[in-house]
Amino acid sequence: MNTLPVNFIKIRWLFCCLVFFICSCMHKNTSFQSRIYSKDSAEYKKEIAAAFNRIDSLKKWIQSGDVITRTGNDFTSQSLRTLNKRDSTFSHCGIASIEQDTVFVYHALGGEWNPDAALKKEFFISFANPYDNNMLGVYRPNLKTDIRYNLIKTIQKYYGSKLRFDMNFDLASNDKMYCAEFVYKSFLNASDSTIKFHHSFIQTFEFVGIDDIFMDSIFKKIAIIKFRF
Repeated sequence: MNTLPVNFIKIRWLFCCLVFFICSCMHKNTSFQSRIYSKDSAEYKKEIAAAFNRIDSLKKWIQSGDVITRTGNDFTSQSLRTLNKRDSTFSHCGIASIEQDTVFVYHALGGEWNPDAALKKEFFISFANPYDNNMLGVYRPNLKTDIRYNLIKTIQKYYGSKLRFDMNFDLASNDKMYCAEFVYKSFLNASDSTIKFHHSFIQTFEFVGIDDIFMDSIFKKIAIIKFRF
């Protein structure tokens, strides 16, 4: 029976410990629509309202197949950004799908804020909400019509199968996926493996970072919104 090298096991163990530590520090994510901040200043409320207006304005430009990125304002998100090897701007990503004139974002999420760890289908405005995020990005892939169609069918199939979040960040497995892996493999499967993104490494540990996706040449930056409070 083949066994994994000791160094590889050690690296994966350390990596998984980092992920576990990050996720254990996450707070519960209550609905932003129900939040009440008694100490909010008038200026803060004004900035929040302006941010929602910018998000709403951007929504009409989004197309199915766009990759939506965000940067959370919590400790976990800031920690996860460090896993990006080339560009640490964003901490999370998903794929947009317009269904009956409504913009949804499909994304892989785990932890306390998503107890069943199943792939999420979330309203765009909820995914982007400025209470929890500092930044939002929209990147459009240059895809043939048939591949774009396959991409949406692929993410819907993953959602229907209740694809679970991969706490091991194991790129080799397909039954569970982390956020960037879900995006990567959705494009890979939809294109019959003709679209392949760059892979990153921490020594011998191989993974796909969020920057490996949005920095790929098939993407055009549509917009980046920064929320400043």
